[in-house]
Amino acid sequence: MPRKNYHHGDLKNALIKAGVEILSQEGIEGLSLRKVAQRAGVSHSAPYSHFPDKQSLIAAISTEGFNQLYAELDAAVLAYPKSPKKQLQQGALAYLQFALNNTDTFKIMFSGVLEKEKKYPAFMEISHKTFQRVVDVVRACQESGIIRNTSPEMMAVAAWGQVHGIVSLALEGQISHTVLDGHTIQEVVSFAVEQILLD
Repeated sequence: MPRKNYHHGDLKNALIKAGVEILSQEGIEGLSLRKVAQRAGVSHSAPYSHFPDKQSLIAAISTEGFNQLYAELDAAVLAYPKSPKKQLQQGALAYLQFALNNTDTFKIMFSGVLEKEKKYPAFMEISHKTFQRVVDVVRACQESGIIRNTSPEMMAVAAWGQVHGIVSLALEGQISHTVLDGHTIQEVVSFAVEQILLD
């Protein structure tokens, strides 16, 4: 494969993209920095200037994924500054859309293949920040009286888990066609959010 010329952050991004492709097709067992270099069209030693090992590449993939997810989630929430209910609903739909648009990255982010995640402060920071955004929305809903007034962190985990579970089922093609023949996946996610809200 002809070698490509990269400038500034292009090489790092190309390596991350190549890593996502390999992980999605071959799994963690198929990932190596040598393969990533080959797919990106650079020398075998090139990845080591950015990633000392395979785990640091996985951390970078997950970190970039969470950065993008946070940006999309935040934009959905900020679009409805006066309606916590809309923030929750649209945040859930933004989460779904991110997963549909970035399925391979999404699966890697939540696959558990990243070991010793505390070694990667950038990953820890953005993953915590993303969860905190969900907590903030839940707290705003509680203050509006539309979600049960209990621990906002526990409610955030419950809400996130409910939406994430449906999204994951959808990505794996595990939602019954008896449901999907009559409803879009967006409607299924919106229905799940409604179950979190108080009548």
